[in-house]
Amino acid sequence: MKKFYLVALVLTLACTSLFAQTKEQLVADFTRGKAYTKAYLDAMPADGYTFKPSAEMKSFAEQMLHLADADYFFVGVATGKESPLGRTSLEKTTPQNKEAVTKAVMDGYDWVITTIKAMPDAKLKETVTMGKDMKVQSGILLLKGFEHQTHHRGQTTVYLRLKGATPPNEMLF
Repeated sequence: MKKFYLVALVLTLACTSLFAQTKEQLVADFTRGKAYTKAYLDAMPADGYTFKPSAEMKSFAEQMLHLADADYFFVGVATGKESPLGRTSLEKTTPQNKEAVTKAVMDGYDWVITTIKAMPDAKLKETVTMGKDMKVQSGILLLKGFEHQTHHRGQTTVYLRLKGATPPNEMLF
């Protein structure tokens, strides 16, 4: 039984270090995410920003603004730095046009990247509380924020196709 626990411990440590993220890598990933999202924003024709594939879905603009709102939230909680938006929702306050949405989303990425760069390295390992009782390491929360923006950007691929636009090529590196 002791061997089982030893193997489990070694595997846990290996997996933890495999997914360990450095601040520099997070900055590089969010910088790449910014460029990739900008390519999506550029690819959508101006008349497609209010487009919804179906009535119950978000518009293209709402998807992109939701992505930015969540970036502010995840990075704010993970770093302890208050969002410059306060409790304002870009999704609810930004006009759904190409110029306004692009500016709001790019400003969000700029804040995220600047905030992560300024964050002390040790903060990545600190436990933060999200919501009432969810506790998670700051670095993991930043990864979840990155995953979230990837998810919503990916959803908009269908929006682009339905508007006759070609989605940008994948930018993994």
